[in-house]
Amino acid sequence: MSPMSPMSQMSSISHVPSIPSVPQCPQCPQCPQCPPCPQCPQCPPCPKSPVSPMSSLSHVPNVLPVPSPQCPQCPQCPPVSPVSPVSLVDSPCPQWVPTVSLVDSRCPRWVPGVPRAPHDVPGGFPVSPVSSHNVPSEFLVSPFSSHDVPVGFPVSPVGSQCPHSVPSVPRGSHNVPSGFLMSPRASHGGPVVLQSPPMDLVAGLGCACAGLVALALLVVAQRLGLLYRLCHKVDTASPRHGGELVAEVLRAHGVRFLFTLPGGHISPVLVACEKIGIRVVDTRHEATAVFAADAVSRLSGRIGVAAVTAGPGVTNTVTAVKNAQMAESPLLLLGGAAATLQKGRGALQDIPQVPLFRTLCKAALSVRAVRDIVPTLRRAIATAMEGTPGPVFVELPIDVLYPFHVVQKEIGGSKTPRGLRGKLVQWYLGNYLRDLFAGAWEPRDPTPLPLRVPTATPEQVQRCAELLSRARRPLVLVGSQALLPPTPAEELRSSLESLGVPCYLGGAARGLLPPECPLLLRQNRRDALRDADLVLLAGTVCDFRLSYGRLFGRGTAVVAVNRDRTQLLRNSDVFWKPRLAVQGDPASFMVALARSLQDFSCPREWLERLREAERDKEQRNRDKAAVPPPCHLNPLALLQALDQVLPPQSLLVADGGDFVGTAAYIVRPRRPLAWLDPGPFGTLGVGGGFALGAKLCRPEAEVWVLYGDGSLGFSLMEFDTFVRHKVPVIALVGNDAGWTQISREQLPLLGSAVGCGLAYSDYHAVAAALGGRGFVLDSAGDTGDTAGGTAGGTTGDRVVAVLRAAQAECHRGHPVLVNALLGQSDFREGSVSV
Repeated sequence: MSPMSPMSQMSSISHVPSIPSVPQCPQCPQCPQCPPCPQCPQCPPCPKSPVSPMSSLSHVPNVLPVPSPQCPQCPQCPPVSPVSPVSLVDSPCPQWVPTVSLVDSRCPRWVPGVPRAPHDVPGGFPVSPVSSHNVPSEFLVSPFSSHDVPVGFPVSPVGSQCPHSVPSVPRGSHNVPSGFLMSPRASHGGPVVLQSPPMDLVAGLGCACAGLVALALLVVAQRLGLLYRLCHKVDTASPRHGGELVAEVLRAHGVRFLFTLPGGHISPVLVACEKIGIRVVDTRHEATAVFAADAVSRLSGRIGVAAVTAGPGVTNTVTAVKNAQMAESPLLLLGGAAATLQKGRGALQDIPQVPLFRTLCKAALSVRAVRDIVPTLRRAIATAMEGTPGPVFVELPIDVLYPFHVVQKEIGGSKTPRGLRGKLVQWYLGNYLRDLFAGAWEPRDPTPLPLRVPTATPEQVQRCAELLSRARRPLVLVGSQALLPPTPAEELRSSLESLGVPCYLGGAARGLLPPECPLLLRQNRRDALRDADLVLLAGTVCDFRLSYGRLFGRGTAVVAVNRDRTQLLRNSDVFWKPRLAVQGDPASFMVALARSLQDFSCPREWLERLREAERDKEQRNRDKAAVPPPCHLNPLALLQALDQVLPPQSLLVADGGDFVGTAAYIVRPRRPLAWLDPGPFGTLGVGGGFALGAKLCRPEAEVWVLYGDGSLGFSLMEFDTFVRHKVPVIALVGNDAGWTQISREQLPLLGSAVGCGLAYSDYHAVAAALGGRGFVLDSAGDTGDTAGGTAGGTTGDRVVAVLRAAQAECHRGHPVLVNALLGQSDFREGSVSV
């Protein structure tokens, strides 16, 4: 017996199941633990163990003749060589071949052959031929009993009673075939069983695969709309169309006007709105439609809506949408689009519109099926109006707007498809069409969703009240955001008057305080900010309009209130630091602050100081207005005359550069929400759309559009719109024959005014040609309208007379354009142009 293998620590195999004991052979005294050996004279053959007829291996391919095995305990066997190779058993007999197939060895250390009598093993057990002491390298055996096998080697127990009769595999020079599975067996020919993967693993893998397949099928069914159609019908006979659903949602949200430039992609929306009483107003440019919707949103507190056709109709609105975003104006833009099935396939006016508007809007959505129109529009309108308001774009593909039979005719495909491919395409088109209209006309709630508006906490209001109560030189700056719903403008005005703190009003907040209010300041804002010890920014942003926050004094305490956190802290990391920053609605904050400071009184000397500076500046402006230019009119004198004739119900629209900038210091809005300007984007061309929306929203108001001659070119053709829709407005054009705000700095800095020159064109004649009324104003005395007029008196008298004549024509229902020829002025020297 060879020494124990180095892997003897593995001799104990606790996990091997117990093997039934094998009877011992009493005939061999030398091998008390083994069956009798047939080659020993001391061990006569056992009649119960006849030699198997399968002893010959001739039927096994590539098998050498096997000599009769000899017993190492017999005198015939030579001494055991210390290097005698062994294979599956530790036999020192050099002649012994441990066949593991069809041999009948009676060696006491013999490993049973397979199959043999009477120790038969089930048929079909794979065996490998062996010669001499070599076993194929694919034959896998296992450690058992006291024999050692390397760690990780698959094993099976064998029920041998001989402590040395079980092979240690692999060992010595013997190679055991990998891949040959040896299974539990009894000693001397016990049953051998092939190993197989555990059934629970196979079952688990099968279940997992089946689950993945089922999940994939469910996803596909969901994408194709098959699951939805199990519970929802497709009404193929209904004449209704998606435009009706759009109109129902708009009416439920209080929309009274739909501004548009028509196109085939959106025709169902226009027709449906007209049928239910929503006024459809078509313009001469898509940007004008969006500007008009913007004006309606600002003045009415309801969502303004514009609808434009696909492709270029949508792209023409980009500037107007961005202007609404920066002005924080709630707006809904409905854009037509190619059918969803045709996107990316070269359809008419098909472009990726939704990605284009993602950076311009609070949200950009696309409707995929008719049933999605109502929930998508409700969510879009709520998104536009809640929090910090802004525009939202909703794409309406053409196939969700037209009736079923129209869409079916367009995408139905061939009636007699050929081949498998044709049938699959036909099925897909039919399935797409059915999914498009599945559940389309089921009742859905179109009413507005609840809105969320950020508000200040009581602790923040109290903290601001403490700061304000200790201030000696407080100042309030009110911006456009303070005029947003839900706080009424009248309630905000009462709160400001109750606080008694001097105020500067900017943007849409102009007119919040009446012109005669002692708290209202318009001049010397830079000086006032430098001298104040507390500045309350109610919706005002520290951008270029406040020199990025560099105007505050060194020790000034700044309290900022804004719905948007980014705007709230704009440039606070560079030029200023807020003592208190409140993310909330400015209007409701001011109302709560006034209630908590009912006994507060602003120091009178501070207010008187500011009022005195205000009076001095206004007197200097009047002095400048009295100086006539070398030719034409003084812009200050013209604007003072306008301020003189404005009625209490007037509304001013600002669209221009130098002329409008001058008007901001001269003309006084008469009431809240009576001033509309583009906002921080500084967009030119808002005049026509803003005037259109303002007059429709406030028909009792006298709407004046203050144009520069440059900005007039963007919307002069909208006089056709004013005439067709009977919208009487007055356009006052400050015609100084150039882009004066630009040339004023470009010429001295760069030595040329290239690109800044215009002409004293007859804009009033264009208005008259489009069906309106036109007047020209000039210091030379030509003050008549295109139908004839009068001249005489001083220049100031003639200016006032023409303005009143324009008002009279407007009251008769005619849109009017007053072409005022202006001379040069240095009033806005050093004004911001970049």
